[in-house]
Amino acid sequence: MKDQPTPVRDVSGPLELVLPEPPLLIWDDGGTQGTARWFGSGPAPLQIQVVDDTLTAEDAYRMAHRGTAMLWTGDYHNARQLLSALGRRIPGPRPAKRAAGTQAEREPDVGAEFYRHRQARSRRSRMLASLLVPLAPGPSVDLRRGPEIATAWTHAHGPITEASVIPLQDLLGVLGAEQWRARGVHVPALDAPIHPHYGTFAPIRGEYLDLVAGETLPETDTAFDIGTGTGVIAAILARRGMKRIVATDLSARAVACARENLDRLGVGAAVALEQTDMFPTGRRAGLVVCNPPWLPGSANTLLDQAVYDPKSRMLRAFLTGLPEHLEPGGEGWLVISDLAEHLGLRSRDELLGWIAAAGLQVAGRSDVKPSHRRALDREDPFHAARSAEVTSLWRLIPA
Repeated sequence: MKDQPTPVRDVSGPLELVLPEPPLLIWDDGGTQGTARWFGSGPAPLQIQVVDDTLTAEDAYRMAHRGTAMLWTGDYHNARQLLSALGRRIPGPRPAKRAAGTQAEREPDVGAEFYRHRQARSRRSRMLASLLVPLAPGPSVDLRRGPEIATAWTHAHGPITEASVIPLQDLLGVLGAEQWRARGVHVPALDAPIHPHYGTFAPIRGEYLDLVAGETLPETDTAFDIGTGTGVIAAILARRGMKRIVATDLSARAVACARENLDRLGVGAAVALEQTDMFPTGRRAGLVVCNPPWLPGSANTLLDQAVYDPKSRMLRAFLTGLPEHLEPGGEGWLVISDLAEHLGLRSRDELLGWIAAAGLQVAGRSDVKPSHRRALDREDPFHAARSAEVTSLWRLIPA
């Protein structure tokens, strides 16, 4: 990923986001050599062809299918229409073939179906990412009728000083993220908005935050928030009276986002931010809270990192490291959904086994049923799993 962090300790003010220089693209432009910096979220394309308003959706689909990127030079709004037309031509996931009357038909492999669904979505994303648009220093979209992007782009990636190229779908993501950032997401547990930055996950599902806001606090005034993201859990803990909180995150984007949100909410003085992997080094707290990504799996985008935890790495690291970072009499709060269990990606026995192997025991658990739209959507291919989902706050103490 491009967003590789540099360790930062005790961030008490605004954090400048510094990202590595992106790679340089080179292509043939009618006998001359074209060059530009690559700003896509995925790998840089190996083949680029310059196209314009004469390109048909069928030709665009064929080029995308064979891995040729299309650098658009026509009208911006026509590019958006072509992207929509390309999306309609990309087939969705194919259901698994099962012989009638077999055990597999009676009890379908939900995990395999989910994996197949993710593969299809990844393939779709790669094909859509083949439609590229040029950016000029400023930045601005170097096309007819291009939108104003300077504020949104600078917030997401910083300034541009030379010609650059980005997939149109990535640019639309930057513009959409800026709307989220400006508007904010109202969090009932805070009775205030949280403003997510580009690349940080918006806290649109409030049930897990309600669990944190309603659980009885241990007798301590020190807490860690591991993987803070937007800073929303640290803010809830501060509002509940925690005097000294350390919030950590591996992402520089998240640390900058959390600092802005905490200061806006008036609780910044109670929270020290550290850009680090998991726990603050050499310190303990009476309460350690972690809301890791809920599903095992590879993270293909920045936002995927808030949903997918490769091989449950973060979950297992939290459990393994928790005992040595708890003060005597302290407890850890693991806030996680059981959706992975309903999708066949992780079993309850696995989770309980990891808890026991870490030298922990369960002191209590609070559950809540999600009420988000996807849990109620019967057209969702995984409606059965989503409708059975329960989000829990596990209270963990040393065994």
